[in-house]
Amino acid sequence: MNRLPVLVSPYGPFAGLALHVHDLTIRGHHTETLLAADEAEAVTLLLGDRRTYRVSRLGRMYALSALGRLDEALAIAEELVSDPAELSGPRATDAKIMADTAEVLIHLGRIDDGLHYVARAMAVLDVVPRKGLRYFSAMSSLGEAARSAELFELADHAMRLCVESFESPDDLYRSAAELTQAETWLEWALRLEQVGRTEESAALVDKSGAMLQYWVDQGIDSPVGMALLAVCHAKSGRVTQAFALVDQLLLEMREAGQQHEARLLHLAYGLALRATGQWRAARREFRAALELSVLRSQRLLFQYELAITAVQEFPGDATQAALESLRSHVEALWQLRLDRRTMLRQAYRRVELEAARTTADLAATSDALTGLGNRRMFDRRIDTVAAGGSLLLIDVDRFKDINDRFSHGVGDRVLGEIAAVLRAHCRHDEVAIRFGGDEFAMFLTTGEDEARQIAERIRRVILARDWSTIAPGLTVTLSMGLAACHSGERGRDLYDRADAHLYTAKRAGRNQLAAA
Repeated sequence: MNRLPVLVSPYGPFAGLALHVHDLTIRGHHTETLLAADEAEAVTLLLGDRRTYRVSRLGRMYALSALGRLDEALAIAEELVSDPAELSGPRATDAKIMADTAEVLIHLGRIDDGLHYVARAMAVLDVVPRKGLRYFSAMSSLGEAARSAELFELADHAMRLCVESFESPDDLYRSAAELTQAETWLEWALRLEQVGRTEESAALVDKSGAMLQYWVDQGIDSPVGMALLAVCHAKSGRVTQAFALVDQLLLEMREAGQQHEARLLHLAYGLALRATGQWRAARREFRAALELSVLRSQRLLFQYELAITAVQEFPGDATQAALESLRSHVEALWQLRLDRRTMLRQAYRRVELEAARTTADLAATSDALTGLGNRRMFDRRIDTVAAGGSLLLIDVDRFKDINDRFSHGVGDRVLGEIAAVLRAHCRHDEVAIRFGGDEFAMFLTTGEDEARQIAERIRRVILARDWSTIAPGLTVTLSMGLAACHSGERGRDLYDRADAHLYTAKRAGRNQLAAA
């Protein structure tokens, strides 16, 4: 599996450990990658660095995929997409994880599931800023996933967007994207040739070869780029150049365990040998490539080349019948490729509809002024609070006086400021609500002691705020009532206890918290 160096997400204080994992798999040292990942994950878990831990897990997933251990790779992918902490960062990073998961699912033959994740990634990438490293990285992963499904048009488009994601891309990023694009064109060309569309195939080979030659001439150190160029030379009849690149690289790639590059070089060697009439030697090279193949799509490519070679070496009804049978299979797979384009459009439409429903639901449960949840959301959440959680009710002290003295516009600004403070104190799965008027609530996922600390922090933040920047002479304080949920307690009873504590705080002089 060819991976771009820029796919690494250098998050976390100990990101160097994960960068080493990714560097190994980029260079094709996949067994070493797994050992490095063992070390990185043990250290980062011990240090509590979850971000670097997840980046290392992603590198492990790439290595497992390249080694054909797809079930293990899928287990990591599902771990990453099901981790709420993982899919709550930058949205482009979420899209990248979805695309990586899609690629593994597609390689496992779970096409419907894979295309659903492709569609989800596309929907996210349609609305994020189209600049910078995160977008580049996510779009690279989308291109890889599309190529694994033989959605070459989408893969080509994704790599073009990668190049455009930087105002002035340096050679590292541009070469990474364009070398992957060249590989997409070449793979596309090989599939077109199998279904008899030879002119289109030849045009893509020429385009791929020109781009690869450009980067080789620029001195980019890319063994996979050189191996791809060798295939382009062989397909275009430049057998001398193909032989030269194979002689230069094949042994080194085999010894280094870089199977992807070695497969391509065996393919180039076999094509060049066949072009010079060396049938037996060509078959040896195609079989060597077949032995290094870990994916079904890779094996089919070399089986096809073996069948072509057999017809040329041993012309007759038997070899021709075998080739025709294989061609029928290839054409059926090509039709499936076309069907996948329709499936992807349908999956994307489903994702759009799901997003529209989510947006409508959010609008129905959101307060228009503050963006917090509204009474409808409160009613949904109140009966889901379990032991270990708490309910905090909040009133703005003398809010009617603020409206009467300073205007309703000032009052609205006060409510907006308070809402921002409440939102900032919400952790994962915690919700802030505005009932209406000056009444707020917070569903906290902590017990009473920690909930008290959160409430007091909020009260002090509001008290210390310089409200005179909104209106001279303006002051704002909060009264609060807190209740921790008892085991088996009904939501209505929890609310009644918190409400009683709120009125205790008001009767005691306001600007304070009351709890049990």
